[in-house]
Amino acid sequence: MKVILILIVVVGLAVGGYFGWKKYAAKAAADSAAAKQPATALVESRSIIFAVNVAGEIAPAEQVSVRPEINGLIATLAVDVGDKVKKGIPLFTLDDKELQNTKASKITEIDRAKVQLEQAERNYKRYEQLSKEKVVSQELFDDSGTQLELARNALDRSQKELALIEERLTKTVILAPFDCTILVRPVSIGQAVAGAGGMSGGTEVLSIADLNNMVINAHVNQADITRLKMDQEVTVAVEAVPGLKVKGIVNRIAPQATVRNNIKGFSVRVAIKDIDPRVQPGMTANVTIPVASAENVLGVPLAAVYTDTLEGERYVYIKEGDAFVKRTVKIGIADYFHAEVLDGLKSGDVVALEPPATELANKPLPGVRPGAASSAKEGAPAKSKDVRPKKSGASKRSAPAGGA
Repeated sequence: MKVILILIVVVGLAVGGYFGWKKYAAKAAADSAAAKQPATALVESRSIIFAVNVAGEIAPAEQVSVRPEINGLIATLAVDVGDKVKKGIPLFTLDDKELQNTKASKITEIDRAKVQLEQAERNYKRYEQLSKEKVVSQELFDDSGTQLELARNALDRSQKELALIEERLTKTVILAPFDCTILVRPVSIGQAVAGAGGMSGGTEVLSIADLNNMVINAHVNQADITRLKMDQEVTVAVEAVPGLKVKGIVNRIAPQATVRNNIKGFSVRVAIKDIDPRVQPGMTANVTIPVASAENVLGVPLAAVYTDTLEGERYVYIKEGDAFVKRTVKIGIADYFHAEVLDGLKSGDVVALEPPATELANKPLPGVRPGAASSAKEGAPAKSKDVRPKKSGASKRSAPAGGA
């Protein structure tokens, strides 16, 4: 009886194993067949935008380090960091007591010089008359003329010295040169400051800027600079203000290349239009410079486009029935994701995103290198180098979200 039970169990296990193996084999065959089918994409109408993206720093168009022209002590300093000041409003003043005292002394000196000049003129006229009458000698007459000239020179010298003092007094009041915002105020009332004419260039009392006019200073890779032109409109995204996008105008392109972060490029200045009050100096901005675009054109994924490096021919693998057929196409502009199809495909066509298995099994065509999408598979056709834009240096090219 026990032997019969053992036989029944063994037979049951054998039958179950057989049907399990059969089910596994069927599933494996189905999976293998599916694996042989490459991933596909649909050819459809879309907008393709190719742009150059560069990062830059936002800065005021006008920024001034305010330093006094003369030495002195800070007497008043009514502004502080963040204050907005209108043009012509005093920013700070220097103590002018010493200059005022010197001015008063010079005025007194001028009054005395005027009296002395009047006396010298009277003496000269009297000696002139007496000389004509032969009452005094020519020597005394000449001496009176010399005294008159000295009196005139003394008055003239005193008046010039007074003018210099009055000019220095005007430099004790420093006015805002334009509508500005105070960025930095490193000194306080009572502090001694040096004039700008000194060896050190003077003491910085304030740093001011016009925040109504802002620019972006960017470094554009030499590979992309030829795509820029003066007065070109660009789109600016500010990292610190999510979702904010403003327009800008390219208004400066350096005529000579410089090296920054080991990247050779050109300094470019972009003026921001319609400043948002949330935008502040020092923020990072991403500038999108449009290069080429095509609206509502037939588009194919770049992964589906291959190039025969020997003949320069572009082609795709299009699905016809259950098979994929190689077809030559003509490509227009491209971004990093899609390329414009000028000829060879129509809307609704299905293309392979990698070479079909039959292509991988064949020997490589002469002059054809493995493609980027299947570089690990021997014999795969090469991706086109000139279909997908190259990334280079400090700037990178990418499609805006709407172009993908």
